[in-house]
Amino acid sequence: MVSPGDIEQGQATPSLIDISNKPSPFSLKNRVMRTLWGVTYLLLFRPSPRPLHGWRRALLKVFGAKLGRGTKVFSSAKIWAPWNLEMGDFSTIAPDVDCYSAARISIGSNSTVSQYSYLCAASHDFRVANMPLYTKPITIGSQVWVCADVFVAPGVVIHDGVVVGARSSVFRDLPPWTVCTGSPAMPRGPRKVSAQGGVSR
Repeated sequence: MVSPGDIEQGQATPSLIDISNKPSPFSLKNRVMRTLWGVTYLLLFRPSPRPLHGWRRALLKVFGAKLGRGTKVFSSAKIWAPWNLEMGDFSTIAPDVDCYSAARISIGSNSTVSQYSYLCAASHDFRVANMPLYTKPITIGSQVWVCADVFVAPGVVIHDGVVVGARSSVFRDLPPWTVCTGSPAMPRGPRKVSAQGGVSR
């Protein structure tokens, strides 16, 4: 493995390698299923009217998603592989969320992933010349709010009760019942919920 220090000191020079035609790391079955899902998404899921959450749940379940009662996945959300998606009761994936579920993405009950967020369960190892793909699951607990335009990296666990502020980037696990913001996202304080159901700030 070439370290950045080696390159800076002139001890190693990275060679140019064509990575555009490398074979897919996914099985033939995976690729066939994604093709079938892509057609279903374009013809039946994406054009469905906004209120038809039950219809979209049914389509996702046909492709292996595990969805609890009252879950909502909006029609403009992108689900890469439904069989790797798990959602607890009354959780929501909002419009224009990109759910790159190359590995399992699990969302607990009563949680919301807001619009334009990107749940990214795969990346590339840039330390290897041909940059092989690797996958790691993402776990989002119950009563979590992932606010608008948040990036969640592979392998991250967002524990119960966390609020992730808008446009944050989550690269490490976040502790339960905290409010986290920034890039990288860090805890800024506890999330306190009143007995009446409101949130104290």
